[in-house]
Amino acid sequence: IFMSYKILSKYIKDISFEIPNAETFTMLEKEISKYKLNFDIKSNPLKKDMIEVDTILKMLPNDDVKHKILCEINFTTIISLENVSEKEVLEKIVLIEVPQYIYPFIYETFVYLFKQSGIKEVSIEKKVDFQKMHEEQKKIN
Repeated sequence: IFMSYKILSKYIKDISFEIPNAETFTMLEKEISKYKLNFDIKSNPLKKDMIEVDTILKMLPNDDVKHKILCEINFTTIISLENVSEKEVLEKIVLIEVPQYIYPFIYETFVYLFKQSGIKEVSIEKKVDFQKMHEEQKKIN
């Protein structure tokens, strides 16, 4: 796709990061592998040809995790569109290109939060394939 949009601004809209107690903290490095990353992408039209895109990363624990942490980052990107009328093109921009672009910022923020919390070993995907995620989502719906 040729560049049919421009990123006007990006910012952290919301961060929730909670390690509720010492027990959870001590179990975290052992249990971190039992969490999976979940992405939620929401868009909201602002003005003519402007869209707010929220890329939300959540860490979801599986059922084995007794002491759960809360980690959610909502990174907002405001884009302006240039001559985009086809739904497929718009979908690709909002659900694939913008999240792909913004993910390194989310990744850095995520790693920073854990480092500042004294947790060094956090494995989080450095690269996320939003194209593949989008295609899988389309199969479900």
